[in-house]
Amino acid sequence: MHRKLSDEDAAFQTKMREFFTTEIPQDLRDRWHAGGEVEPDDVRQSQRLLNAAGLAVPGWPTEYGGQDRTELQRHIWLSEMQAASVPPPLAFNANMVGPVIAAFGSEELKKRFLPDTANLDIWWCQGFSEPDAGSDLASLRTTAVREGDEYVVNGQKTWTTLGQHADWIFALVRTDPDAPKKQQGISFLLIDMKSPGVTVRPIQLIDGGHEVNEVFFENVRVPADQLVGEENKGWDYAKFLLGNERVGVAPVGSIKRRLADAKTYASQVRSGDGTLLDEPLLAARIAELETQIMALELTVLRVAAGSKEGKPDPASSILKLRGSQLQQDVLELIVDIAGPSALSWESGALGAEWDWTASAMPTYLNFRKASIYGGSNEVQRQIIATGILGLKG
Repeated sequence: MHRKLSDEDAAFQTKMREFFTTEIPQDLRDRWHAGGEVEPDDVRQSQRLLNAAGLAVPGWPTEYGGQDRTELQRHIWLSEMQAASVPPPLAFNANMVGPVIAAFGSEELKKRFLPDTANLDIWWCQGFSEPDAGSDLASLRTTAVREGDEYVVNGQKTWTTLGQHADWIFALVRTDPDAPKKQQGISFLLIDMKSPGVTVRPIQLIDGGHEVNEVFFENVRVPADQLVGEENKGWDYAKFLLGNERVGVAPVGSIKRRLADAKTYASQVRSGDGTLLDEPLLAARIAELETQIMALELTVLRVAAGSKEGKPDPASSILKLRGSQLQQDVLELIVDIAGPSALSWESGALGAEWDWTASAMPTYLNFRKASIYGGSNEVQRQIIATGILGLKG
């Protein structure tokens, strides 16, 4: 491959870099970079600025606000956004339910939901995982029984990220309990979170934060016209959605930004006659990470440039695996630089008195999840072994 971008792609990169660093307010980017609990107003402000510029949902069909960009240009868009610490478009809207509605929804659903979804006038959350149906999602037990022009939904979802802020939830529900295979008989339903019978209960995380929730449905009545596509075809739509969810699974821009932070932090910590950045072992560790990130970035570029007709390269499993590992390695490095100061943290501490050591440990703990979401690393290793290397179990 050619490491140098074409003139067109280089110009696009410059345009994206300029937009993200000049049109998105610095204070907004600083708050996002500091980490901590997600501020919904920050996410809304960022997505609406992006949407006004035509940059919120570039992967959607052009008639619904998307841009006719190559996979490489979409990578550049995402990487420059991450490098500038711009709050990205809400994934549940931009990468998940939006593309599903655009591809499989009725014209009525498209007109009703897509503009508000792109502009984050509707905040979506994902209702897939259940207490006994996470990795084995096809075992879900939440039911939707048709009664006239409505479905009556009963069941429970869990690990519902940012559900406390959501206006609507897109849920997989079982509409045919007698289907011959468990992947069959599942439908894709859109549910208003304000519907009677919907209850959201927070789950407190190890870092003290509240990012995920349990959602309970008790005789919730949902208009039948909020079914996406055909009844009992939800498993097909879910596979389509998960393919979009894995877009950007190797957040190179964010990893590079975090490693730059690590070097800055190390230069602020005294060690002997100098700083931690002068310590040979730490310098070697940073150099190794820089080399690995460079290799990852080149692989991302190769994969993005090699994608055909919008279909992901099977090597995306390698990107997911290495991207999540390197992200965790860099965050672990920051914890090590913070040293004993990382043992006392204030989750989400921001503002004038914010201290980077206060967020080092909660950020590290939070991103242990990177090994699981977007397809667990164990599953990615299986895909690499069978689909790329051709090995047989």
